[in-house]
Amino acid sequence: MSDNAQDALKEAAATAAVVSGSLFSTFDIIMLVLLLAATVWWLYSSRKENKKDEILLSKYSIQPAGSIQITENSFIKKLQTSGRSLVVFYGSQTGTGEEFAGRLAKEGIRYKMKGMVADPEECDMEELIKLPDIPNSLAVFCMATYGEGDPTDNAMEFYEWLKNGDPDLTGLNYAVFGLGNKTYEHYNAVAIYLDKRLEELGATRVYELGLGDDDANIEDDFITWKDKFWPAVCEKFDIKNAGEEELTRQFHLVIHKPEELAPNQIFTGEIARLHSLQVQKPPYDAKNPFLAQIKVNRELHKGGDRSCLHVELDISDSKMRYEAGDHVAIYPINDRDLVERLGVLTGANLDEIFSLINTDQESSKKHPFPCPTSYRTALSHYLEITALPRTHILRELAEYCSDEEDKKRLLLMSTNSQEGKSLYHSFVVDACRNIVHILEDLKSCKPPIDHICELLPRLQPRYYSISSSPKLHPETVHITAVVVEYKTSTGRTNKGVATTWLAKHKPEPGKPLPRVPVYIRKSQFRLPLQTQTPILMVGPGTGLAPFRGFLQERAHARTNGKDVGPNILYFGCRHRSQDYIYQEELEEYERNGDVKLNVAFSRDQAQKVYVTHLLEKNMDELWDVIGNRNGHFYICGDAKNMAVDVRNIVLKAIQEKGGRTEAEALQFLKKLESMKKYSSDVWS
Repeated sequence: MSDNAQDALKEAAATAAVVSGSLFSTFDIIMLVLLLAATVWWLYSSRKENKKDEILLSKYSIQPAGSIQITENSFIKKLQTSGRSLVVFYGSQTGTGEEFAGRLAKEGIRYKMKGMVADPEECDMEELIKLPDIPNSLAVFCMATYGEGDPTDNAMEFYEWLKNGDPDLTGLNYAVFGLGNKTYEHYNAVAIYLDKRLEELGATRVYELGLGDDDANIEDDFITWKDKFWPAVCEKFDIKNAGEEELTRQFHLVIHKPEELAPNQIFTGEIARLHSLQVQKPPYDAKNPFLAQIKVNRELHKGGDRSCLHVELDISDSKMRYEAGDHVAIYPINDRDLVERLGVLTGANLDEIFSLINTDQESSKKHPFPCPTSYRTALSHYLEITALPRTHILRELAEYCSDEEDKKRLLLMSTNSQEGKSLYHSFVVDACRNIVHILEDLKSCKPPIDHICELLPRLQPRYYSISSSPKLHPETVHITAVVVEYKTSTGRTNKGVATTWLAKHKPEPGKPLPRVPVYIRKSQFRLPLQTQTPILMVGPGTGLAPFRGFLQERAHARTNGKDVGPNILYFGCRHRSQDYIYQEELEEYERNGDVKLNVAFSRDQAQKVYVTHLLEKNMDELWDVIGNRNGHFYICGDAKNMAVDVRNIVLKAIQEKGGRTEAEALQFLKKLESMKKYSSDVWS
């Protein structure tokens, strides 16, 4: 306690002594002193807490340009101490944005601009206003658009700061490359907004906005953009001669001797924290997934050559909560056979324990994935070995070819020439060759396993629309997923990572239930708050998944005496007898009056019939739901064709049944979208 507080207590006691003789009993005096003491103590504590709050506020509040404090997340300090002038920020949901950022930062050395990669989530982004203080500095943003035109999770806070704040970015040099997909309505919305907003805040655009389309060839888009971006940078900063291309390793290999590390010091598949899968602690998220038991794993298809799984995950011990329409993320494990083949092709001992350590001391990313670990674990849990290798990987692989023809082929595919692009497209993209296939077909290429581990992108979680409602299933999450398997032009069979793993892990009597790391990702795909609001749902194939949850929730509301509006579902599959998933459930809902079913079986007749054909026949009902009854419209499934066709039918209905012009119809639909009355959960 401070001297002032002690003095106050002494004064209180003295005052009590003076008045004790006339007005108060001994008990009253004691109570008075205690009350005064409590008051003084409260005032002292409040001042102490206020001081703490002031310290916190001074650390996190927006500061004027001249008084920004250097904190542990200061990218400015890292740039200054390491003599760098280029910082490449990334907004990435699947790892591609981070990969592109790394490539730009690495190439900067060639153009006399030493660079670093930075995650906006881990940086004090208000420091952007200090970047012009570093001579010839440049900020590049590789930003992906996710969902309904939203920023990625790691860029959300930065995006909101730019949107709602008004920082003075005069003197900041910048460039933006966007990662998007043209099949989605809000194509590259984040990058487009960021590019425009930075200019509005006074920053100087060094090169035009680049837009990458993942539906076509985002690798090609990126290379084409950066091949023009670098000359613009050289012109801006008066860089006369670009250096030769340098192939330098970003990570240094350390092999650990068998006796060097105890088994409990080695990562065995954990996403971030050592032993996080053995010792589970909430909250659970992308870096700390919950190890859920697979309680049910059954086949939904009744025939045909395809497989569709219904999986139920037990989340009862996780404290995780979900709502109908949310997604569940699953961390898969790569196929064991592919891992073994890669070990043989590189001559590796897959059980050897190693670490890859970043050669850049200032980088916040010390390892490309959790280390130390074994090569088997890295290839199984941490690396995308089924992904199609991008051109920069082929460029590095070329150095390990003993045959000149193999080397020339890889080098050509890594160039931006028309011949190189064409060869890359036919050899890698069209043939769906992954790293294993490339090493099998170019037999003289013998890269070391550690370099493969450095080059390949991180294995990403797979997201599935949850096909259950917590009203009926609070302790389980249901997944509906088609097992991906297809033949390539080279005669190989390629398999989906997550669905192939799930297909092999079914509960068996007398054995422990299989487990898989998962977490819940919140979605904007939501039922109306009022149960009486009509809903119209379009979900062919596994696009039915979230609507199964919606129907469960609506049926539950009705059985509990609530007034429930019409539920109209358009579902499509190939054959009624083969892939009509959840047929019994849906028809039971229909008998109970919980849904009006419109089902299209595309191959049960000579002329194919899809959900779009049925929807177009019922435009009166469509308009009644969205135009007259204030209803909600939902689409889930294929973004490239189905979702586009459905959207066009909705616009047609607004014009023909709602009496709008084409421009008015578009405006009407945009209003529905902004009010979350027209929602999409689509993928390509």
